Amino acid sequence: MALRDQIRIMVVDDMSTSRGLITQALDAFGVRDVASTADGPAALKALEARPVHLVISDYNMPGMDGLQLLQKLRTGARTKGVGFILITGKADKAIIEQGRKYGMNNFLKKPFEPQDLRACIETVVGRL
Repeated sequence: MALRDQIRIMVVDDMSTSRGLITQALDAFGVRDVASTADGPAALKALEARPVHLVISDYNMPGMDGLQLLQKLRTGARTKGVGFILITGKADKAIIEQGRKYGMNNFLKKPFEPQDLRACIETVVGRL
């Protein structure tokens, strides 16, 4: 069975358009088990109930940004080993360094093409 048939991914982004573009790309890659939430607190609640293999999160979200979400994931017993990709419009050095410090697996700068997303994901989890 291919990895794309087994992997569970959660997309976290406050912009419904961005969530839709990412989930459409995942669907085009053959990934079917995709959940999505509009913010960090909702993601944490959903992940406690049903953990995933990979979280793809926007950086700039109200209330809890992507790095704060990553920090919470890394301290949770059920979520500390989850793969994490940060998507950001401003991939400045401080954000990336902070993400790496917290255990971010990879990042992607907006705007991006579906093949960029796929390459970013495959760097973390292997060939889809």
